[in-house]
Amino acid sequence: MKYGNIKLEWFGHATFMVKGKEIVIYFDPFTLPMNPEKADLILITHDHYDHCDPGKVDMIRKPDTVIITTEKSATKLSGNVKAIFTGSTLEEKGIRILAVPAYNIGKPFHPRGSGIGFVITVDDIRIYHAGDTDFIPEMSEIKTDIALLPIGGTYTMDEESAAKAASVIKPKVVIPIHYGYIDQTDADPESFREKLRQKNPEIDVRILE
Repeated sequence: MKYGNIKLEWFGHATFMVKGKEIVIYFDPFTLPMNPEKADLILITHDHYDHCDPGKVDMIRKPDTVIITTEKSATKLSGNVKAIFTGSTLEEKGIRILAVPAYNIGKPFHPRGSGIGFVITVDDIRIYHAGDTDFIPEMSEIKTDIALLPIGGTYTMDEESAAKAASVIKPKVVIPIHYGYIDQTDADPESFREKLRQKNPEIDVRILE
């Protein structure tokens, strides 16, 4: 998907590649294509196997690749790894990186403080990768052009909760992720689109293959 000067590719689950004019960024590399493009910057939301996979990270890592992740995930990885904490901001390779809350409410899978989401700015475009999270109050403070929101339920928001989150965040574009790849994440992106249309028809829903 093209948006301004950047290109976004979804490889399944929570794995995204963002290409700016001079940089390649991955979120949560777990589902990668054959011979994936190498990364300048890798952002990992938490330490679960389907988000933090050291073998997959090594597939896309170069000698100068910078990896930004949680303190717990950092212990699993090698190379130039830097820990970031909720509410903190870093700048790496010209990219502003903000770590934001990501957690479950009433579920045991992702307690508060165990993971993060990211808001990054690439070529003046803000991208929010929510990580594994429910619809949480802190989302009202997110400012972004593009939102990557999980809809799979069980471990994260479902379609209805994700539609509520998008209607609060008000991005220009929202892309549903984290569904249909691992067990108990079956979801219908078209249902998400319709639910969001009823709440805020001005938000552009892009369903990527």
